[in-house]
Amino acid sequence: MPSHSEKLLTYCSLYESPVVGVRDYSCRAASGGPAGEENPGVNNIVLMRHGAFCKHFGRRSVTADVNQAVFFSKESSYRVSHPTDCGDRGTVFVPSPRILGDIIRELDPSIEDHPERPFPFVTGPCDSGVFWRHRELVQRLEAAPSDPLEPLWADVTALQLIADVLEAAFARHGMPRKRRRKGTEADHAERAEAAKTWLASRFCERITLDQVARAVYASPFHLARVFQQRTGVPVHRYLTLLRLRASLERLADGADDLTALALELGFSSHSHFTDAFRREFGRAPSEVRRDASRRTLREMSKNLEV
Repeated sequence: MPSHSEKLLTYCSLYESPVVGVRDYSCRAASGGPAGEENPGVNNIVLMRHGAFCKHFGRRSVTADVNQAVFFSKESSYRVSHPTDCGDRGTVFVPSPRILGDIIRELDPSIEDHPERPFPFVTGPCDSGVFWRHRELVQRLEAAPSDPLEPLWADVTALQLIADVLEAAFARHGMPRKRRRKGTEADHAERAEAAKTWLASRFCERITLDQVARAVYASPFHLARVFQQRTGVPVHRYLTLLRLRASLERLADGADDLTALALELGFSSHSHFTDAFRREFGRAPSEVRRDASRRTLREMSKNLEV
């Protein structure tokens, strides 16, 4: 990741879990350079949101901008310069070593020969879909202190972004993308069903992707991929649907405190619950509660008729 000068560069942790870290960085450096040699402390991927910088290694250099994903291997060395005075800002994704290994091996099994340098390229494309999902992730993470997010969603979304830019980079550079077949169809089905069972028994809890994966003896990335293939939806979406559909029954049974209901079902807040409910059903939970109450009153009135 670019580092330059501590006075010109600031970092802010947006999200940390056992599988991935997401950090915002902002650099205010003016045009010039390249500066001194730098070495990243961890394998990481940078997606830009503003500005540009140049990464120099040996006699080569590449320009990093909002159309590129930039890859930094832990054992690499580089220097940084800036082509303009506007500075640069972006997001640093730091997958855990085991997760990064899982993703890379899915794309190119031969990478096991060089585990200390997992990225055989420096940049890769960042298409419009990835750029949009990246910005949405950052916006939701930045809002998390006032409206806590679902950690399962953050884990899956960050890992999918990492997998997508890696796959695009392999394709751009014409490298082999042999997807290793991990297990059989029966094994995939068994993992997905085990995950569904585990989620159904704990859907009211705050859940991380790592927890689900450990429960079914799979790696987080492998589970996320297999689960979506077998069910048609991501793990976090499946969990949200379990909660939302349970909320309909609770509302029909007379639940009247929506904040308490939201927290009871594992949502981070009343607003998180209401937003998810409206997106899924096209109505606010307060409307459904009101209609359910009216139906109950009508039924009570019929029972009183003589």
